[in-house]
Parts: sequence; structure tokens; C-alpha cells
Amino acid sequence: MPLITYREALNQALSEEIARDSNVVLMGEEVAQFKGSYKVSEGMLENFGSDRIIDTPISEAAFSGLGIGAAMMGMRPVVEFMFWSFCYVAFDQIFNNAASVRYMSGGLINVPIVFRGPANGGTNVGATHSHTPENFAANTPGLKVICPATPADAKGMMKSAIRDNDPVCVMENTILYNLQGDVPEDNDLLVPLGKARLAMEGNDISIIAHGRSVHTAMEVAETLSEKHNVSAEVLDLRSIRPLDVDAIIETVRKTNRVLLVDENKPFCGVGAQISFLIQDRAFDYLDAPIKRVSAIDAPQAYSKVLENYQIPNHDRVLKKALEIL
Repeated sequence: MPLITYREALNQALSEEIARDSNVVLMGEEVAQFKGSYKVSEGMLENFGSDRIIDTPISEAAFSGLGIGAAMMGMRPVVEFMFWSFCYVAFDQIFNNAASVRYMSGGLINVPIVFRGPANGGTNVGATHSHTPENFAANTPGLKVICPATPADAKGMMKSAIRDNDPVCVMENTILYNLQGDVPEDNDLLVPLGKARLAMEGNDISIIAHGRSVHTAMEVAETLSEKHNVSAEVLDLRSIRPLDVDAIIETVRKTNRVLLVDENKPFCGVGAQISFLIQDRAFDYLDAPIKRVSAIDAPQAYSKVLENYQIPNHDRVLKKALEIL
């Protein structure tokens, strides 16, 4: 398997699906001539032309609505947001219309559209460019929400999202774009939505995470093993909605201790929902209270030093894990 970056894996997924299906198009601000703000669409304009790789005006409301209408008519648009923070400009289009059309039409009209782009803090671009809205999107029935943590999952889940008949929100992490990993050379590499990945096996504590937090969890698991003789299990959720509840309950029953790590703000966050599910379905298996490490509950800091502390980091996660143990 070749070693490629997360960015290249997304490029492969998009290119393969556009070549495979004439209904797939990519649209967004600067995706064509500028090759995307993070160069995910590099080379695609030259390969597929301006009918398939479409530069749009600077109006998320307009091109999100255009994409939804096209999806309702049989196209499979992929809409890129320069930052997921800008999805709020298209709130009505995404969260009200795209999410509701299939239900309100009695299943007669599908909306096979993908909304994708970076959703994360940690890049020191200020509060209005640093949202992690997967919990917000997952609160809306009708939307699917995925957060790939590895290049292989970035490719396989993106391809599955494009082929899905429902709106899928793909939350990428800017800091992961240069991450390298093994990715199979397979034009039909499909990673199912709603299926978690056991990133590391262990027996003493379960660390449940998604997106970039998976890598923080892995680092903490290695520290626990090397310095504290603790065997940590790391579960990569991959998908927030649908959520792999069975995998969550299985790891909790195995280790009897659980730490939830994500970059959401804590109030009404992903971790809050998972915590409820665990106490509802596996309470008798817990040997310690459920703990969480999330982003500190304040608008995202611009200062690099402050923001590096605000989002879950190795030391904050390790400290909480040792409290549980």
C-alpha cells in the first residue's frame, strides 16, 4: 500500500468518484483555479474541466442551495467550505432544507450531497474560523456526520459519503491534511458510515475519540503503557451520526473505565451524548465515573499558546486518564 497524505487521499477519492459517475461535481470557493484553499482539489480542474470543478461566488448560502437543488434533481454535488465555521451562513439550506426534504417528501426525493471542509481549532485563525460543529450537525435528523482520522478513512469514507443518498457532512481537520498513512490502491475502497475503528487494543481504560483527537488519544495510550504500566484501548468513532453504539458499549464492558476526548465545546457536545448512552446501557460495567476532555468552553483563542491549551492536548488527556485510574 502506498504512503500518501490525508490531503492526497481526499483528492484521490474525489477524482475517482468524479471519473466514475458523471453526476458528481465539486463546487466551492476557489476549488478550481486556486486548487482549493488547502490544495485538496489540486490537478482536478485540469483533469475534469470547469463543468465538473466549479468555482463559486463567495456566498455559502447561494452555492449550498444550488448544490441541494442539483442533488434533488439527480446530481451528486460535493460542496467545499473554506472553513466549516462558514456553514452558519447557509444554516437554512443545510440544516432546514437538505436535512428535511427526504422526510417531508415521504421518501420520494433524495438529497445525495456532501458538505466538506476543515472543522477544527488549533490553527490560530480566531474564533470565527475555528468551529468544530459535528455535534451541532449531528443534532439535526436527516444529516450524516463523519470525522475521518486517517488517510485511509479519509478516502474510504469520502467515497462512501458521495455514494450515499443522504446529505453527509464530512468534518476534516486542517492539521491532519499533511498526515501520511497507508492507503490501499483501490478505486472501490469504501469505509462504511457508522462503523467505528478499534485503533488500539487494551484492557484497563477505554479512550473514545474522533478526528484529530484520536491521535492525541494514541499518544496518551503510549505514555500510559510506557510510564504507568496501563493498557489503554483507543476507539476511533469515525462517524458521529450514525454512531456505532455497539462498539462503544463493547469497549466499556471490556475495560470498565472510559475517557471521552473530542474538540467540541463541552455543553451539548458529542461526549455528553456518548456519556448518556454508556450510563444508560452499560452502567453496571463501570468501575469509575465517566470523564471527558473537550475544548475549554469559550470562543476559540487566537493566541497560539492559549489555543494549544484550549483544545485537548496530551497533558490534559493524560491527567484525566490518571484520575480515572
